[in-house]
Amino acid sequence: MRGMFAGIILFMFVIMLGAFSAAENEMGIADHYRVSFIQKVRVADTLLPQGNYEIRHVMEGSNHIMVFRQLGTKKPVEVRAKCTLVPLGAKADRDQTVYILNAANERVLQELVFKGDRAKHVF
Repeated sequence: MRGMFAGIILFMFVIMLGAFSAAENEMGIADHYRVSFIQKVRVADTLLPQGNYEIRHVMEGSNHIMVFRQLGTKKPVEVRAKCTLVPLGAKADRDQTVYILNAANERVLQELVFKGDRAKHVF
């Protein structure tokens, strides 16, 4: 009886975990992305050098965090930036990066859209 009860609890946990993952990814976002910056860009409080970056989308409680990690260097820069997911009307048909210029004339990352996603990442 005890083994059957433990099996039922485990089964319910797996079902709930699957439902949570499906709800969390209802906007079709991936866990990993790649992006190239052709110029320096400010992400959060850090000015990233131009180059290629892997981006991981992670959750910290209810916070969406994008972790930018520089590729192809011995001492990679890694930056964490909080973002908000904003639903798109349809799946994105292309990648898109939106910047603004700050008072120091630096590009500041505002939005990222990745082809196939149903939400954009707003910083």
